[in-house]
Amino acid sequence: MSFFKRLGALLSPPQPSCVMHYYVRCRRCGEVIKARADLRNELSIEYGEDERPSGYSYRKVLIGSGRCFQAIEVTMTFDPQRRVVSREVTGGEFVAPDE
Repeated sequence: MSFFKRLGALLSPPQPSCVMHYYVRCRRCGEVIKARADLRNELSIEYGEDERPSGYSYRKVLIGSGRCFQAIEVTMTFDPQRRVVSREVTGGEFVAPDE
């Protein structure tokens, strides 16, 4: 049976990534925190006036590894195709992955 599963995996199209990674630096201590957003399960749906989905919202509170306990709140909005429209951070800032 595993032969057919491997054959099916080779022939099926690649699945789009449903996880988005982002990095936030704490404003108080400077620690960089790696976080992830599950685009299929953690987004809250927003409805328009016509009762159809108009986009998604995401909110997460992050706390570092223990050097300080500053709460960092991340808020993002997404379009109906789950692409980032806007993002903001309270208590920190977004940084590039290589920092």
